[in-house]
Parts: sequence; C-alpha cells; structure tokens
Amino acid sequence: MNGLSLLLLLCGFLPSTTQEIMQTICVVRNPLRTVEDYYKPGDLIIGGNLLLEKFFPFEGMGFDREPSRLRITRSIAFKNYQLFLALVHAVTKINKDLVLLPNITLGFHIYDNKETVRRISWNSLSLLSTRGQMVPDYKCDEQDILLSVVGDLNSQYSRQMASIFSIFKVPQLGFDFLKFIQGDRIVFPSFFRISPNQFLQYVGLVQLLFYFQWNWVGLVATESDNGDDFTSTLMPMLKEKEICLAFIHLFKSESVVLSLNRFLSVIMTWFKTEVIILFGESKCIKTISLSLHQFEKLTKNALRTVWILTSHWEISACHMVLEFLKPFHGALHFRDHRHDVAEFRYFLLSLDPLNPQGDVFLPLWWERIFGCKIHKPGVVLQRGEKQCTGKEHLKNVPSYMFETSMTGESYNIYNAIYAVAHALRALQGSGKQPTMMRLGKRISSIQSWQLLPYLKNVHFNNSAGDKVSFSENALVSAHYDLLNWIFLPNQSSVSMKVGQIDSGAPPGQDFTINSNAIIWAKKKVPFARCGMKRCQAGEKSSVPQGEQVCCYQCDPCPEGTISNKTDAARCDPCPEDQYPNKEKDHCIAKKIHFLAYQDTLGYTLASLTLFLFVITLAVLAIFLKHLDTPIVKANNRELTYTLLVSLLLCFLCSFLFIGRPRKLTCLFRQTAFAIFFSLAVSSVLAKTVMVVLAFMATKPGSRARKFLGKPLTNSIVLACPLVQAFLCVTWLVTSPPFLNLDFHSLLGEIILECKEGSALMFYIVLAYLGFLALVSFMVAFLSRKLPDSFNEAKFISFSMLIFCSVWIIFLPTYLSTKGKSMVAVEIFSILASGAGLLVCIFFPKCFIILLRPHLNCRENMMNKNL
Repeated sequence: MNGLSLLLLLCGFLPSTTQEIMQTICVVRNPLRTVEDYYKPGDLIIGGNLLLEKFFPFEGMGFDREPSRLRITRSIAFKNYQLFLALVHAVTKINKDLVLLPNITLGFHIYDNKETVRRISWNSLSLLSTRGQMVPDYKCDEQDILLSVVGDLNSQYSRQMASIFSIFKVPQLGFDFLKFIQGDRIVFPSFFRISPNQFLQYVGLVQLLFYFQWNWVGLVATESDNGDDFTSTLMPMLKEKEICLAFIHLFKSESVVLSLNRFLSVIMTWFKTEVIILFGESKCIKTISLSLHQFEKLTKNALRTVWILTSHWEISACHMVLEFLKPFHGALHFRDHRHDVAEFRYFLLSLDPLNPQGDVFLPLWWERIFGCKIHKPGVVLQRGEKQCTGKEHLKNVPSYMFETSMTGESYNIYNAIYAVAHALRALQGSGKQPTMMRLGKRISSIQSWQLLPYLKNVHFNNSAGDKVSFSENALVSAHYDLLNWIFLPNQSSVSMKVGQIDSGAPPGQDFTINSNAIIWAKKKVPFARCGMKRCQAGEKSSVPQGEQVCCYQCDPCPEGTISNKTDAARCDPCPEDQYPNKEKDHCIAKKIHFLAYQDTLGYTLASLTLFLFVITLAVLAIFLKHLDTPIVKANNRELTYTLLVSLLLCFLCSFLFIGRPRKLTCLFRQTAFAIFFSLAVSSVLAKTVMVVLAFMATKPGSRARKFLGKPLTNSIVLACPLVQAFLCVTWLVTSPPFLNLDFHSLLGEIILECKEGSALMFYIVLAYLGFLALVSFMVAFLSRKLPDSFNEAKFISFSMLIFCSVWIIFLPTYLSTKGKSMVAVEIFSILASGAGLLVCIFFPKCFIILLRPHLNCRENMMNKNL
C-alpha cells in the first residue's frame, strides 16, 4: 500500500502541466494476474466493487489438523451475483426512461473483489483511472466519467473503499454496519449508507425477545469493532427490558473453525439457554456452522437452539456445505426489506450464457450453478462433464442457491442507483454545471463531487411504490423483514417471512409477527428463561439476593392487590370501586352496600316498624274512643296523646334509615330521631312529675297544689324537645351529616352510608336524650310505692329501665359494626326502646279498657289496686 500511496501523490496531486508530462509514465500495469470486470460505456459511469467469488471450507475437514492447514477451496457466492444484475438492471431501466435523464446515458463498470483487501484497493483505484490503465484521478479523455460507486457488503471492505473514494469526493453507496461518529463524517464525506439503520434492527430484536418473553439468552459475536459496537448498543436495551445474558462469547472471525482445545468447552456453554443471538459478518457463519457440525459429529449431541441472526449474516450455500447449516434450522433472521420488482424477475429469466454481451461473470456463474461447461473453441469436455445448452432454467435452481425474486441487498442497490439518477437530474436542473460539445452532442461535463449535496436531499418514489430518500447520509427506508429458516431432509432449505419491523408504521404497529407460521427447532416455542417456571397472574416476581434480575422467584400477591400478566414485577392495588378476585388476577366491580328494602334484614325491620306503628295507632284510637273513662282521665289525656303521637313519629323515622341513602335523608334522619324521642321521653317525664305532684298535693298544707295543671306539663313537654332541637340545629349548621362512600371497610363492597359529620355533636345529642331518660327513670323509681290505683310510676320505671338498657347496649354495638349492620342496630334500638314505652305504659291500661271494662270506674279506681 506504500507504493500505491506514492502513486496517488505522483499521479493525482501534481500540477496540471506536470500531469500532462507524467501521463505517459504513470501508467502502471496490472499487478494482479487476472481482473474480471463487466463494462458498458456511457456518458457517466456507475462503478461496482462487489463480491462474486469467495472462500469455502472443504467438506471433509475435521479436527485432526491445525486450522491453518485445513484445505480451502474457492466457490461462487451464487446469491451475490444478483447484486451485479441489480446494478445492471437499474442502469438499463434508467437509460430507457426518456423522462428521468433524457440527455445522458449511464454506463457501468463492475469488478469482482474476491473478498480480498488487495483486490478491493486495486479495483477502487482502477475505477478512478482510465480503463485499462492505472492513473488514479486522471482520465486520458472525457469519456467514462466516474459518477458514483457501489460496494461492498462487508463493513471492513466498505470502509476500505471509503478511505480511497473520499479522497477524490466520489459518492460511494455502500453497506456499512458501523455507526459513523461526527469525526468519521469528516473523514468520509462522500460515503452514503444504503443499508437500513442498524439501530432499528436492534430495537426489533429486543421486541422479538420481549414478544416471546425470552429473558435468558446467549450472545455470540465477533471480536471486532463491529462486535463491540453491537454489544455496547444492545446490552443497555436488553437491560432496560430486564433481559439477561446467560453468556457472552466473542470469537475471531479470521479463524475457519474454533480451535480444538476451545470448541468443546465453548459450545457446551451454549446449552445454558434455548435462544442465542448471533452477530457477525457473512464469512463468520462458516466458523459457527462448521464448529457445530463437528461438535455434533464428535459428541453425537445436537444443539437444538433457536438462533437469532442479524441482517449481515448470509445463510446461503452450495450443495456441498448445506449439511453444515442444519444447526440453523428454525433460525429467525432479520434481513433488509425487499419489495419484488416485476421487471427484474423477467430480466433474470432472460439471461443467456451463450450470449453474455460483455458480462464476463455470467458464463462462470452459469457453469457453477448448473454444473455444466459452456462450449469454447478448442476446448474439449473432460470425462463426466456436460455441456451447457443455455436452456437451463433458473426457476429450477433451489432458493438457497439463488432467488429469482429481488433480495433485500439487491433492492437497496436498485434504489441507490435510482437515487444517483434523481440527484443527477436535480443537478442538471440547477444549471450550475458547465457544458461541452462532444461528437456533435451537447452533454453536461459533470464532476462526481458536484453530486454530493443533491444526493443528501434526494427523495422519490420508486417503481415498487416505496419512498426512497437519504437522511444523515443513509437511506431513510429503515425496514427489516423477519425470516424463518427451514432446512429440509432433501438437502434443500427455504426461508419464510414471519414478521417485519417498519419505522414508518404507527406506534404499536412497527413490529409485527406471525408466531403461528414459525417452524421451531424443537417443534415448540423455546422456554428461554432463567427460572423453572414463569410467574402466573396473581403472582409477582422477586429476585433473591445475589441473583440476576431474570432469575427470580414467584410470590403470591398481597391481600388487596392483583397481577394480571405473567412475570409481573409487582402487584397493583385495584381501583377503589373494585376488589381482587380469589385468584388475584383481575379486579371485580364492588357492589353498593346499604340496607335495602329487598334485603331480608331490611324487609324484616320495615315490617316490624309498620307493625309497631299500627299497634301504636290502635292504642291511640282506643284512648280516643274511651277518652271519658276514668283510666284515661287519671293521667292527663293530653300527655297521653302527645306520648302516643311522638311514638308514632319515632317509629316512622325508622324508614329514614332503610333504603338507599340520599343527601336529604342523611341530613335529617339522626336529628329527626333525636327530636322525636326527646318529645316522647319529655312526655313520660311530664307524666311522672304529674303523678308525684298529685300525691304531694293531697297532704294538708302542701304547696304542690299550685304547680298542678297544664302550664307545668306543657312547659316540660315543650322545653325539653326545644333544647334538643337547638342542639340539632347547631349540629346541622356547624358540621352536618353527609353522604359517604366507604371503599375499604368491607371486602368486595362499597358502603353507601351517612356519616355523622361531627361525632361530638352526635354523642351530645345522644347524651342529652339519655339524660332525659335517666331523670324520668329516677323520678318514676322514687314514686313507685305510691298507691297503685292512681299511680303509673311503676310502669314508667319499667319502660325507662328498658329504654336506658337498650341505648346503653346500642353504643358499643353501633361502634363495632359497619354498613347495613350499623344501620340495623340503630333501627332496632329505636324500635325496641319505643316498643318498651308502648308496652309498659299503655298495654296494662288497654287490657282494663278492652278486657276488664268493669274495673274502669271511679269506685274501683279509688278502692283497688289496678
């Protein structure tokens, strides 16, 4: 390369006058014995530096010799010839297009670089020189101006070409798998990547792992800059999705097979997982495939692993080495997206090896792919050889050897050539280039460097309908197909498209896959996970101390939480209006909980309330009917009626507690109950006081006589409820009761309840009611020994004892219950205390009125105990 560098200095950068002198001495003969090229003249030339011939290991190799002594044979890379034809077809179509470039004819000059560094450099320098000579950047005439160059698939060789063509600012359309940093863009200003952005492929790879829930995978990559870039980019993406690497194995791509002392231990580690990501360039697959083949041959143990291959792997082989590729059965392979161009298929099927029209590669390729020999004058066929007729049909060639539909790489080259044509048209339209006359034809004198700014901004729709443009010196159309490789027992293979990743698709639809169409190596979806089982819905994963995040254990979700997906990292609580089901894998809507009339408890309490209301109403009717009898007159009829009406109201207020609570019922049910019971108890108190004063008034000289009468009783009956009413109004003004939803007290139910607002006011109201009951009980108890005929203090004592007992029991019971039970306790207390008053005070009198009417007379009342 030092000699070539000197040649560049001498022949490329001397003054023009010196160049005119030196052009006769700077012609270097080809130092390579044979250089095959395919040339078609044109006003402007598209160059190609592509691979057709390549190295393959011989089938019979084993591990009984050192790798350096293994037999190597050259073979045609059958599929790569399509790259040559894609360039030729694109140029031919552009020349036939009378609209795209009507005044310019494109030509091409394609070399086979034979996958060697020396060839790639020589071919690149030849493209920069006059055809047949070696004077880089110097043309003996104005013909065959180099416009752009295409090549190579290998990133190392692509960079090697870029280091040459960037010096002369020739646009290079290449396949590069490294991410260019800003400094690289300065060094290689004319390089344009025509392969899709690799980062999108990595995103698709992670999405593929995430789709199948694989979190324990292996990584095998080349020990190179490409491998380092791949691993450094992919590993943070895997970590973000909590995907762990069971192992990382880096190997040198230069070795044909893994060394004998390493390959057994290395491949044994590959059994740690059922899925392995494989990264490397096309020639690296020979190392892996041959090593796996020899491992299976030596150990009789096949590695049934699903391989995930990146786009720069090339799974293609001739019939001699197809057996080595069997370990890749079921592999998932990201490949550049292809869109079949109909005309290209017809172009391939029309190839004629007997009339190659200048294509020196076609006869050689035809002979090797069909296993025949093309007749040449003076050459006699050897024994066992057959002659090519030219009628052999490409449709009969297995797809693993050659495809008649356009591959992803060919599609990229096809688009790249059209991108150059569209950029050239934009340059012509700008009017910035000078013109010249040649053979009477007015054409543009264009330099390749003038095309660079137009290539950066080109965008168009190709014949397949896809949008093509460059962004940051790379094709925008980032689109990958996901293939599933199947190797059949009849020594053939097929690849099926099972998914794709498209950066232009809407979010959520950028990655699609048809998992049912995949043929797996083990006939079932691999279980590439660290743990023995996956955490099911209703469980959460937890990582034991010292383990990787993927090697977790499964724990049940805590109470009140759920997990509705497998391998959930945490359990989430249900919304307030929902609760977990028994399995804790989904939430169920909570039922609204309140004391409804339809409930058995609600129906029973409502019936009991109506019964007591009717009984009280009947007692009132009896007393009204017999209002002039002595037993009714004896204890102040007005107080008796007031007490019965207040009991009626107390029973009716129970209905405020039954049914769906409303804002209005919440606001008034406690206050109504408090005021009505205050009225009832104050009426009882007034009756008791009247009994005491009546007997005190019978004593000579007693002053109690002046207190007898309606003023005192009315004062008691009015004053006591008014105090309670004042307390209730204060309660409603300061902190009134309100409607509340309690989501947490009962499992699976939302309690629709009335909250007291101010608990202090609620207890003050109850305390005042208890105070009235206690005073009534004490007064009645002290007067219980007065003569029975005129005294109902004994019955009042019993009624107040029941009343106080009920409400003393009520308080702790009320506080210890929730929901409808709490409401039922209060209703029962209202009914029980009211019923106690009704039964103890009025039933003895009703018994005399209805069943012993002869006792209901003044004489008996004066002389007998009732």
